[in-house]
Amino acid sequence: MTIPAECPFHSRSLPGDGTPLTPSPQLAAWREAGAFMPLDFQDGHEGLVATRYDAAVAVLQDPRFSMRPSRMPVGPPAHGEEGKAESAAVPLEAPGELDASGQASDELNLLNLDGEEHAKLRRAVTARFSVRQARAREPWIRAMVAEQIAALRERGPVVDLWRDYGMPISARTHCHVIGIPEHHYERFVTLFVEESTAQQKYDFIRALLEERADSPGEDVITDLLQNPELDRVEVEALLRLLMGAGRDSVAYLIATASVALLTNPEQLAILRADPEQLRPAVEEFMRAGAMFVTLFARTALEDVEIEGTRIPAGTSVSVSPVAANRDPGHWGERPEEFDVTRDAFGHLGFGYGIHGCIGQQVARVEIREAIAALLESFPDLALVDAEQLTPQPFAHPVAVYEAGTVSVRLEAAA
Repeated sequence: MTIPAECPFHSRSLPGDGTPLTPSPQLAAWREAGAFMPLDFQDGHEGLVATRYDAAVAVLQDPRFSMRPSRMPVGPPAHGEEGKAESAAVPLEAPGELDASGQASDELNLLNLDGEEHAKLRRAVTARFSVRQARAREPWIRAMVAEQIAALRERGPVVDLWRDYGMPISARTHCHVIGIPEHHYERFVTLFVEESTAQQKYDFIRALLEERADSPGEDVITDLLQNPELDRVEVEALLRLLMGAGRDSVAYLIATASVALLTNPEQLAILRADPEQLRPAVEEFMRAGAMFVTLFARTALEDVEIEGTRIPAGTSVSVSPVAANRDPGHWGERPEEFDVTRDAFGHLGFGYGIHGCIGQQVARVEIREAIAALLESFPDLALVDAEQLTPQPFAHPVAVYEAGTVSVRLEAAA
């Protein structure tokens, strides 16, 4: 197959005119034109982007594609990209992590590794993020969410569901699973939710490791300290990645799901009438509100043919979960509609394959409990305004939607 050089809306760079719930029409045009479309990368490389579901899955599970080198696609500038300290908003996958000396190191970045190197580091942390562990943490998460509901009542009547609700739920669960004691929560927020330097982050991690060595628990930090396969530098680098990755994604999804429900009252009514429907509805939240316009690019190690397209060795291929999650070839009729009764399992909102989100099972519990408590506690919940309803700058060079402010009124106006 010859990859088309032009198609409607085609510009060879990522579009910035979409929103979390209404993607750019350019993505649909690319998907209609072919499984892969040309995409420019910031280093001058001409690569591809996969916009159809089957092609996207094929790339993400094929070991002939490597995470190296890290190439970023051309698109709108990242939010606050210039003159900013190291961002606290590290997404699910992050290129060029800093090592313990503060230097960029692909070798220590879990998401830039392949094969056994990647497998060793990933299996060092996966035990705490299993389905069984996620279920065991449900009572703790439910109780913590109840505390956040109480805090919303005190703050109301108008609150920001992203900053006042999604972020604390996400950050507190992050600390709980990783093993950051409650008395360090505010410091964690300062360093990893707000802005700080790499040196400040590593100073915190090293002090925390010393503390947890004397007080082990059922958490990620304890597991890493007791893992004979890892040296200290690997432990520090893994914690640096874990403390920054995934947390913003959960807060974003809580906020995005709320916007989706409040702007689709018939879907909200379904969940209010049948709360049990919320468990599978989380998958539709992820499908329709995926955070990643594109995942980090993979590079072909050899010539590869997928869906009739020949991809030469050395070509970087980015995958668009936003586009693939709306592919009518996979999802059938009306994939652009938000439908909480849809069987949305298999979506790419958590990525796919060996680099899929480690924390996705815990994330599902957080999102479900957060939305359930919100709907139960505030029957008159109403949207006031949301930045998500208009195009915003990407939150990262890899093209990640940012939640932004989601203002809601908790009770009906008097």
